[in-house]
Amino acid sequence: MKTGRTPFFDQSLESPHEQGAGFTIIELIIVIAMIGTLAAIAVPIYHYHIEKARIAKACADIRVIEKEIIAFKVGQGNGTSDLPDSLADIGRGNFPDPWGNPYQYANHDNIPPGDRRKYKSTVPLNTDFDLYSMGPDGATAAPITAAAGYDDIIRAGDGEYVGPASEY
Repeated sequence: MKTGRTPFFDQSLESPHEQGAGFTIIELIIVIAMIGTLAAIAVPIYHYHIEKARIAKACADIRVIEKEIIAFKVGQGNGTSDLPDSLADIGRGNFPDPWGNPYQYANHDNIPPGDRRKYKSTVPLNTDFDLYSMGPDGATAAPITAAAGYDDIIRAGDGEYVGPASEY
């Protein structure tokens, strides 16, 4: 007489719920490797775009500050070409750049020609005033071709150029 039940010796040791219910360790390792590879590609690209956005913000900030300095000069109304002595005179004393450092300003009337920012070692960047960000490293040097000044975001040519010193 048959009862419809499978004899004990024909039954598998695994229950039907355990068969094919998960991933093998090899499949998990492959998926983790694929995610790691994608992250290794995406993270540097993300940081590159973040840095480009910071540079663009610094350029825009320098343009705004430049216009405020010129407005200060025009607003004096005393017939002289008085530029502010510091960024504090226009309300931007400790205004931070995208890297958290204050923007740098130098009125050429207040500094000797030898201390002005230069391209290479002799050509001054501006004839009126210098305005720049010290860039990601937070360091600078008078010649923008020096290592410390190479990543600065500068105003040069009396405002004709604003951008990275490395591209000037």
